[in-house]
Amino acid sequence: MNDNLLVIGYGNTLRSDDGVGARVAEAVANLGLPGVGTHACTQLTPELADLVSKASAVIFVDVAAEGPVAHPILRRLEPAESSRVFSHSADPPTLLALARDVYGRAPEAWCLLVPAENIGFGEELSPIARRGLKEAVRKIRDLQRKRGFGPAAIPPFANH
Repeated sequence: MNDNLLVIGYGNTLRSDDGVGARVAEAVANLGLPGVGTHACTQLTPELADLVSKASAVIFVDVAAEGPVAHPILRRLEPAESSRVFSHSADPPTLLALARDVYGRAPEAWCLLVPAENIGFGEELSPIARRGLKEAVRKIRDLQRKRGFGPAAIPPFANH
């Protein structure tokens, strides 16, 4: 295990705001924060359980699909009871359970939901998603500082 923070941003970048999670991960990667690794992807797949199990903490970043929100929302996550995946993708609690059951540990985890207003076809983010992206990156930086992820903790999976 490494003393690091892993940011996994996911979503479809060809569906406008739906890709904001992946774009947050890319923005964090571009900052080169010590002790912070990133992974941007279209969806959460079971193969990510290995990366998740090696982190001290994980933030899953996605678009807020639960309805309109004004600002990014950071929620604590717990592993699901079962690690059973019924398709080629998983949700964050199931991925945490898979890391626990297959690799022996599930790290501390959060879900960071970013506001959106347009998930139609396109590559541009709406104004609310652009603001949410900036706020999400700030929240990740704040957590990195508060939790002490620093120069001594360079993750082996940094910036995938």
